[in-house]
Amino acid sequence: MTYDPAQDGAQMSFDGRMSYGDYLQIDRILTAQRLLTGAHDEMLFIIQHQTSELWMKLALHELDAARKMIAADRSREAFKMLARIARIFEQLNNAWDVLRTMTPSDYTTFREGLGQSSGFQSWQYRLIEYAVGNRNAAMLRPHAHRPDILALLQAELARPSLYDEALRHLARAGHPVPADVLTRDLSQPWTARPDVQAVWEIIYRDPQAHWEAYELAEKLMDFEDYFRRWRFNHVTTVERVIGLKRGTGGTSGVSYLRRMLEVELFPELWHLRTTL
Repeated sequence: MTYDPAQDGAQMSFDGRMSYGDYLQIDRILTAQRLLTGAHDEMLFIIQHQTSELWMKLALHELDAARKMIAADRSREAFKMLARIARIFEQLNNAWDVLRTMTPSDYTTFREGLGQSSGFQSWQYRLIEYAVGNRNAAMLRPHAHRPDILALLQAELARPSLYDEALRHLARAGHPVPADVLTRDLSQPWTARPDVQAVWEIIYRDPQAHWEAYELAEKLMDFEDYFRRWRFNHVTTVERVIGLKRGTGGTSGVSYLRRMLEVELFPELWHLRTTL
């Protein structure tokens, strides 16, 4: 027997009504894949990167909210947001598995069509890095041709990073965060400090007495753990597809990406594992 959902009250007519496609603007999304070559795998490459940008948009949405909550000393409300960001990067990690089904031979069929475009030019990715503390002003230059985007990135460099907000929150809660940490030049990348590590060690040596700060630290670690995996999977995927060739945007390719693996966003939280 054929089932008719209308019998149970399902709406079947959408003339003048909001539909699923209307709400999500599906037509705009599904017509945004403009292939420049006749290569079969170009569709995979475009959708991989477009969906990654959508996930990054959500990550930025959550990062912005989490920082506001921490700045307002409502860190418990930030925990869910930070957990969600980690899961977003889990999704981004899983996406590499799909892209790795593309072989070097597949990629060469459309690589020239990319021109000088490259993932390191993603302004949303740069905004995420700036937001969490990896602040390299040199990376503003690829966006100089877009004053609107450049302004967004410059504004981010003037704002406390996620880690800055976490340390300010600790200070307000009575933890002995050095005063100069709270007044530092926010545009500069964070450099590991033994005196800041000592603050986190107090928290980790007695988590029951400092549970909220302890949980905040672990939420930061969860995020950086997934973020590191994303970078590692990026390197592995690129090497599998193009070997040691230069990137389309002129970077050194794999060697450039390997350097990024050495960046620590929250170094004291990693280093204290050795000293506890």
